[in-house]
Amino acid sequence: MWGGRFTEPMDPRLDRLNRSLPVDGRLWREDLETNRAWVHALEGVGVLTGDERVRLLAGLDAVAEQLAAGAADDAADEDIHSLLERLLGEVVGPLAGKLHTGRSRNDQVATDLRLWTMGALDRLDGALAALGLALIAQARGGLDVLMPSYTHTQRAQPVRFAHWALAHAWALVRDRARGAGARARASVLPLGSGAIAGSGFAVDREALASRLGFAAVSANSIDAVGDRDFTLEAVFAATVAGMHLSRLAEDLVLFSSAEFGFVVLAEPFTTGSSLMPQKRNPDSLELVRAKAGHLLGRLVAMTATLKAMPSGYQKDLQENNAALFDALDGALAATELMEGVVAGLQLRPGRMASALDAATLATDLADLVVQAGRPFREAHGLVGALVRKAEELGVAIDRVPTGEAAKVDPAFPDLLSRLGGPGAAVERRRVAGGTARTAVLEQLDAAAAAFKP
Repeated sequence: MWGGRFTEPMDPRLDRLNRSLPVDGRLWREDLETNRAWVHALEGVGVLTGDERVRLLAGLDAVAEQLAAGAADDAADEDIHSLLERLLGEVVGPLAGKLHTGRSRNDQVATDLRLWTMGALDRLDGALAALGLALIAQARGGLDVLMPSYTHTQRAQPVRFAHWALAHAWALVRDRARGAGARARASVLPLGSGAIAGSGFAVDREALASRLGFAAVSANSIDAVGDRDFTLEAVFAATVAGMHLSRLAEDLVLFSSAEFGFVVLAEPFTTGSSLMPQKRNPDSLELVRAKAGHLLGRLVAMTATLKAMPSGYQKDLQENNAALFDALDGALAATELMEGVVAGLQLRPGRMASALDAATLATDLADLVVQAGRPFREAHGLVGALVRKAEELGVAIDRVPTGEAAKVDPAFPDLLSRLGGPGAAVERRRVAGGTARTAVLEQLDAAAAAFKP
């Protein structure tokens, strides 16, 4: 592609580092799409005749068949662009040399990467939607199952299992919105920017954008070939989604343990121990948890590469391609795995109910004290004193003897008789986003609408 200037071959050590085909070979579909669009653009400015357009498009179809059959697997070419041009030359002869008129690998790879990133974000969005629907299905099944909620990994207040499941679903709604925003900003066509100064041929870039499915045309050729903000945004969106998957995984690691026993993981998503026959390990969840850290590492590495570059295209960007592919592949795989885990969950309502000790009703008791006319801070202190008394006596707060409760505050015997159990506690929270049955049903409908195709 550029050998006319040189009299000596590339040093093998540089070739090993420079050769990107093993990484960017996966862009062959996008590169074919870009090439087809460029054929039409060159015909539009008179570089190609109608007959040449037909021959080149047919040649590209033939190359597509070769690449689909694995032509890139053992090829020695530098990158996917040089491989495709070589294969095209073998099909149509010297005519293939016309195809690179008015463009550079700089605007070509930027276009290919944007096309690939848009597709990858679409695939990730589909997987996030499937996981969200699996959480909603579990929420519907667990609407009337009560469990403790947790703050600081300590029992807090009673909630519905559905409320817990939907908490994770709403995080995915935000992930999908981030991905959609990243996709919209990736949908800008660089093709026609040349190496840095723009194409020397007056190709119709708006027609190119329309043919390739881009929403806009880049405004500045220098920016267009050096801009990889869209890759950072895509990996950032994947990283935040991975963080949410990790938090869901951590909950399920705890909930599926013998100590909690709230859920049982389906066997296909667990592994055994090479030594201990009784073990069934949540390896699927642990791998997802680890993937979140890997995604963050990719994001930091990509940002560090970009921050050191001057404007325009630099070869540093080649390293970021591998990071982009790895990050979005990993996020997709983790999301698809979590969908299977969630869909296969078996709930154990009895174990959840047994964890709802009366201490989780302490806030409800404080609210009753407030309703009786006391300031909340005073109520908080009184209930705290009752909890301490219950601990001293070795009983639950609703089992403190009447006389002992009255010593803490004369109103307690009556208030404790009206406290009710966990079911009453969740029903007291009828606010939007609360745990009352009507509130959770409204939330279920809203979540289902958010994940509607």
